[in-house]
Amino acid sequence: MSEQHNEPTGQDAADPVRVMVVDDHPMWRDAVARDLGESGFDVVATAGDGEQAVRRARAAAPDVLVLDLNLPLKPGVQVCKELVGANPALRVLVLSASGEHADVLEAVKSGATGYLLKSASTAELIDAVRRTAVGDAVFTPGLAGLVLGEYRRLASEPASATPDEPGAPRLTDRETEVLRLVAKGLSYKQIAERLVISHRTVQNHVQNTLGKLQLHNRVELVRYAIERGLDTDDTDGT
Repeated sequence: MSEQHNEPTGQDAADPVRVMVVDDHPMWRDAVARDLGESGFDVVATAGDGEQAVRRARAAAPDVLVLDLNLPLKPGVQVCKELVGANPALRVLVLSASGEHADVLEAVKSGATGYLLKSASTAELIDAVRRTAVGDAVFTPGLAGLVLGEYRRLASEPASATPDEPGAPRLTDRETEVLRLVAKGLSYKQIAERLVISHRTVQNHVQNTLGKLQLHNRVELVRYAIERGLDTDDTDGT
């Protein structure tokens, strides 16, 4: 992480994205925290092990958690599961040296929003954190298809609970349209461009849909959509 870029975070200067960095290697952790801080993010905490990460994240309330998987005392996937379970609004970007498919899928199932390899440049990391903060699913090239395949596999398994019961809230046509594009793997930016609406409006539709369906994260939302065949519905012209 030797490069330094002062790229905008996409937030107002008065309201910077709050970020926490978790890694057990002090030099790496400090370098990532420094680079993010110099790029306009508010680095509210760092941690060097899993138990420390859970405690400090609950106290510091970051918007984005940049998380290594290989941590002492408590593994990164468990940290992710506990924190996202307690606060579904938290975005987790895994930053790992491992590109093993099993590690990527385990991270996604634990609630991670994205997965970036440590071989990424500083500019790529900054962009990934910025996009993660606004709700995009960010993955190192080549991993996005793997994750979408996992969404489909999860959708084929029996759900532990389904919100699609008699009396369940109905989605608006636009919410359904956005949900269909999310299920097809499009980013929020791509959805905004496709529907000619703002990025913020896409975020609002997704948050409203999560609330109506009593779902907690993008994984559950995509699973819900695929279970109902929305990913193969071509009524939007794709």
